[in-house]
Amino acid sequence: MDREWVVVVGAGLMGTGIAHAFLAGGCDVALMDPDPQALGRAANQIGRILDEGVQRGKMSASDAAAARSGLRPVSSATELGQGAALVVETAVEDLAVKQQIVRSLEPLLGEHTVLATNTSALSITEIASAARRAQRVIGMHFFNPVQKMKLVEIVRGLETDDATLALARHWCERIGKTHIVVNEAPGFTTSRISALLGNEAMTMLHEGVASAEDIDTSLRMAFNHPMGPLELGDLTGWDTRLKVLQYLHQTLGEKFRPCPLIIKMVKAGRTGRKVGRGVYDYDADGQRIPGSGLRVR
Repeated sequence: MDREWVVVVGAGLMGTGIAHAFLAGGCDVALMDPDPQALGRAANQIGRILDEGVQRGKMSASDAAAARSGLRPVSSATELGQGAALVVETAVEDLAVKQQIVRSLEPLLGEHTVLATNTSALSITEIASAARRAQRVIGMHFFNPVQKMKLVEIVRGLETDDATLALARHWCERIGKTHIVVNEAPGFTTSRISALLGNEAMTMLHEGVASAEDIDTSLRMAFNHPMGPLELGDLTGWDTRLKVLQYLHQTLGEKFRPCPLIIKMVKAGRTGRKVGRGVYDYDADGQRIPGSGLRVR
């Protein structure tokens, strides 16, 4: 199988996972981030995930070595050239930031390069409005942790053409992901449902209906969810959750108004597992510390 070249913009949690997915799928990946420390952390994490894959028999040592050799960390868009078949941006959930990335990258890419955004809620049409070739812009919404979550939401904007949709489907199949196709709507399918669930769980915690542990246990045990909504919010990041809720509140109405406790947590810096403090507290390895966490008064 020929190795194609993919660009992933952003070496954070999602960018790292997405880069690993394409490397493991037999692609070369340019991982772009202006922060050299972020690039170093991402490379180390990708190596750990590949090692775990070998240990679990999910891939051969030779395939893992080939994946490692296919990673190219870059700090500037000028280093990319025009050979990429696909670009996936994973920037913060901010429309202006994502539009600027599209605006700055597009002149450096080939005419037929697909430009995908990993937004979990924002308008693909609005993001694509910053591009000269809006028909080549599409949403590819991955889920965290990418190496374990099988779904990708492919989101079609107003201008997205059939050829771009077909290529997005191809990329999902190439890296072993199940995909669904969504005609753009605020929150798509998953973020819309997940935002309501997480917001309501946080409201119950805020009101003292039950403890965080019991709220999460109820969803795991009664509905067979792999994680409770508060655990999931810690994993996703409450700052990201807040931005999504604010956008959905603006576009879809009052039922998405963010719980005041989420706003307080973000202001306090309790944004989740990535900083070691969210609803629960975490050690340096990201493991939950028993008996610790947020105390609601």
